[in-house]
Amino acid sequence: MLAGLALTLPVDLAVTAAALLTTRPPRPAPAAQPRTVLISGGKMTKALQLARSFHAAGHRVVLVEKATYRFTGHRFSRAVAAFHVVPDPRDPGYAQALLDVVRAEGVDLYVPVCSPVASEFDAAAADLLSGECEVLSLDAEMVRTLDDKHRFTELAASLGLGVPDTHLITSADQVLDHDFTGATKPYVLKSIAYDPVHRLDLTPLPLPSRAATEQFLAGKPISPENPWILQEFVTGTEICTHSTARDGVVTVWCCCPSSAFQVNYAQVERPRIREWVTTFVRELGLTGQVSFDFLEDAEGNPYAIECNPRTHSAITMFHDHPAHPGLADAYLGTRDTPLEPLPGSRPTYWLYHELWRALSAPRTARERWRVVRAGKEAVFDRADPLPYLVLHHVQIPLLLLASLRSRGAWMRIDFNIGKLVQPAGD
Repeated sequence: MLAGLALTLPVDLAVTAAALLTTRPPRPAPAAQPRTVLISGGKMTKALQLARSFHAAGHRVVLVEKATYRFTGHRFSRAVAAFHVVPDPRDPGYAQALLDVVRAEGVDLYVPVCSPVASEFDAAAADLLSGECEVLSLDAEMVRTLDDKHRFTELAASLGLGVPDTHLITSADQVLDHDFTGATKPYVLKSIAYDPVHRLDLTPLPLPSRAATEQFLAGKPISPENPWILQEFVTGTEICTHSTARDGVVTVWCCCPSSAFQVNYAQVERPRIREWVTTFVRELGLTGQVSFDFLEDAEGNPYAIECNPRTHSAITMFHDHPAHPGLADAYLGTRDTPLEPLPGSRPTYWLYHELWRALSAPRTARERWRVVRAGKEAVFDRADPLPYLVLHHVQIPLLLLASLRSRGAWMRIDFNIGKLVQPAGD
């Protein structure tokens, strides 16, 4: 991978240089009330998209990230006025470090863009920050509820919303002894806690024999301290959504086809899913960011299989919205109707993901080229090209070198979230 990135460096250098020499960055549109906005999760493309949107609307953007990702390419964006390194969100000093940044930079609004591991800690930090700035976040208890797949399905079901049949699992024996008699659909086993290793394993249960099931369960770290769920496997079209909400009103909405490892986003209209999310947000009076994964059956009925109480990478679909009224305005206040991607907006993709797909499966090369030709690279912007160059040729190579030195295991590179996907990672 290091050799491959070195081979593409001259091309990316040339493209970046050409963009810098030939493109004049547009002036930010004047904001009625300019604000300083703090955005966390600086390594992720979704943080870069929000930074660009707030900057274009005339606001000042401060970006933060932990030391592991201090060389994120996004810190070099023209949209970012200041960058700070903060502790890991699990560190006891994390909230205080955010408060120090808020005070030093005169922050008016904090928008957490968090990893699964960081969600609860970012929400908890709101208690400390609320006296200094506004925090666009769900409260910590709601984050814990929505991040817990079992508690989430129970909550959604109590509101009369469609979810698959779900059972809490705290030991492997519960799976072995589960009565599947009368089940019309298979079931799958999912970790409640974010698990980068097992999250893509959707082995249908029950297996043909008890011995086969025991062998399957042998690699699953199930315990009362690390509970899983056994969930009915609804077949159909996978759909993901992102919503930003204020006081129970959805202000930002995007909805797109999904998959287990999704790095392409194109807006689709799904009225039943929109109504599901609108009802959920309204009934709970949510303020913050929530993303949902749905399965839509053959009759068009939506079943929510997961809620991620944080920003979705589908937010990149707002790349071509005007400054006003635009994404920043929809984050800052309420609207009569949610802001959506423009009807003619080009779908977003990540070039190096498409390149890897074409090289690893040559038969898909024509389809990959179609995606590139019809879409918009999510990181690259002619008026702001440095994040793209640094991401691929500084940020990721440094992570690869660190992994090589420590002989650490990793499964893939995710350019979208700017990291190596590792066992027990963030």
